[in-house]
Amino acid sequence: MTLLRVESLQKSFGSLNVTRDVTLDVGAGEKHVIIGPNGAGKTSLINQIGGQMTPDGGRVMIDGSDVTRLAPEQRARLGLARTFQKNTLFQRLSVFENVRLGVQARFGNSFDLAQRAAARTDVNARARDVLDLLRLTALAERRVASISYGDQRQLEIAVALAGDPRILLLDEPTSGLSPVETRQLIEIIRALPSHLGILMIEHDMEVVFSLADRITVLYYGEVLASDKPDVVAANERVRDVYLGASF
Repeated sequence: MTLLRVESLQKSFGSLNVTRDVTLDVGAGEKHVIIGPNGAGKTSLINQIGGQMTPDGGRVMIDGSDVTRLAPEQRARLGLARTFQKNTLFQRLSVFENVRLGVQARFGNSFDLAQRAAARTDVNARARDVLDLLRLTALAERRVASISYGDQRQLEIAVALAGDPRILLLDEPTSGLSPVETRQLIEIIRALPSHLGILMIEHDMEVVFSLADRITVLYYGEVLASDKPDVVAANERVRDVYLGASF
């Protein structure tokens, strides 16, 4: 079942083409990883899928519905969630409060002034379940500013998952993590719900080839290759421009 499909996406800034006729899809339960050198257009592509940037041409489809011109919050209501390269957490709030806000934002309780957030047992239960899934329960009452960078990266995924999405966009989730933190995050991503479709940008090849069901290689905004990991690893052109001959 295809949850996300990108068809012939185009984006330019003046004479700079950052996305050139990109087509790809993500199925239910699939971990699809985008790789490529700096400047390949990876984040620009994710921004167009997430609604933070409007393409010049082509379409973005969620479960068969054209969302190309929809705002990010409208795409979220259709089941799309994402994380960003830069931390977007509320540093002064607790870990639990950050996830609870994610639940409230998705299910329409953000501005329910008639009832205190702490009294919403359904919202709180969902927040606790997500913290448990991301192995953050022990940190629930800690202020975000006081926890490690690695734990904050996990928390960003928890907030994205708080609204029970069907499609998750991850923009370099292991960036800046130690080897131990990276291995822990790999295990967590592997254990995410099996119905979830994941599209992820990643630069760490150990992470890529340990997680990916499919890999798409971008090069100057174009799809250079898109296939199973072993096929991509054996592609001579991909090895020449990105992976290297010794990979």
